Amino acid sequence: MEKIAFIGFGEVNTPRDIIVRKCKAAEEALLAEGLDIVSVYPVTDDYEEKDIAVACLKLDGTDPDCLVICIAGWIPTHAVVKITEKYRHLPMVLWGLCGWMEDGRLVTTADQAGTTALRKTFRDLGYTFTYIYDVIGSPSNSGRVASYARAASAARRLRSDRVGMAGYRDMNLYGTLCDGNSLKREIGPEIETFEMLEMQQRYERVTAEEKAEVIASAMSRWQFLRPAARESMEKAAGYYLAVRSMINERGYKAISLKDVDGMKKLLGFPPAPVFMLLSDCAGVSTIPENDCLGSVTQLIVRELTNQCGAYLEFYEFFKDSVLAGVPDYIPAEVTDGPTTVMPAAFGELSEGILNVSKVKTGTVTMCRLFYEDGRYFMHVVKGEGKTPPRWEEAGWTQPAPQLPGLQVFLSDVGDFAEKVTCQHYIISYGDNTQIIRDLCGILHIGIV
Repeated sequence: MEKIAFIGFGEVNTPRDIIVRKCKAAEEALLAEGLDIVSVYPVTDDYEEKDIAVACLKLDGTDPDCLVICIAGWIPTHAVVKITEKYRHLPMVLWGLCGWMEDGRLVTTADQAGTTALRKTFRDLGYTFTYIYDVIGSPSNSGRVASYARAASAARRLRSDRVGMAGYRDMNLYGTLCDGNSLKREIGPEIETFEMLEMQQRYERVTAEEKAEVIASAMSRWQFLRPAARESMEKAAGYYLAVRSMINERGYKAISLKDVDGMKKLLGFPPAPVFMLLSDCAGVSTIPENDCLGSVTQLIVRELTNQCGAYLEFYEFFKDSVLAGVPDYIPAEVTDGPTTVMPAAFGELSEGILNVSKVKTGTVTMCRLFYEDGRYFMHVVKGEGKTPPRWEEAGWTQPAPQLPGLQVFLSDVGDFAEKVTCQHYIISYGDNTQIIRDLCGILHIGIV
């Protein structure tokens, strides 16, 4: 649960009961949003600074994810800064409350006098913050405050998140690489590579009974359009258990495997069912082809939305939409109906278990983290995902499988195409653009 420090301010000459009433209403609205709150109010500019001392004492040792600076009336700047300076390393919300209507007249405590005096001061002091204000006659902006708090909490968790990656730079791609030092410094996650040899060694220690248990408990729930070879199912279960053992030991939240030049070429086994089991049973985000920043984008989406952050890649652009699909698998979380699979072969690759499930439709947010000229950026766009017409990728054994995909309708396909940064984008359901923007603001990631 996101933990915030809520500090309510009002000028010493404003009736104390009014400031307390307004702060309490704001606090209760944030509690209703599900936040864990340490509160102190009212803090005034009393001459002896007793309120400031009480606030500092109460906040000491609380270790919040962010500060909510709630301005319930006019407050001289110094009374706020004397507290915020001790927490300048934390993200903050500068939240201005508002007045009210009474007997046909507007009554104000000059909330926005306080916020407008503070906004540029916060910027000049180098604080990481967002500025939110309420408006008379409109609902409270507590939801926006809570969204920023969740983004701040997510940014904190990212500092210790880890990705496990078997191999590196599948197919010698450029767009899937990353710079580990800047990634750790600017965003936080660690990408730990492990050799496929270690995975293979662990696979060889998996017993027939352990494989059978996975087949019976997990793979038996899949809907097979045609029976798959028992050997293929046992390989999928065995490699899943091998990788899961590393996840359990090392705490990985996301996994990527060397796909085309790794498992397919060296082990003769397309890893689609392994990814499915890792996502659906081990609860980690998955992406193929050693896509480093794709994995980190998945971590960001998971921390912000609690969704797995499935990957899709682009096949075609149309005037008003893009065809985004996958040639291998989708997690059960984004599947519309049962997980549907079939044995299939592509080109010279060995036959594997291919996912041909339908993808859930609806409003989707597509995003991708990328690095350019020494800075990280996030390309984020909202669209409407609909079931595409029947399509196939040339090269599959006929009759070609209907691959999972969405036709995503965008407001401006041309603009998207001009900014697209990779073949892999991460999707989440709903309009998550604002909370992604909040996180990017906290981590100083540019928005495209």
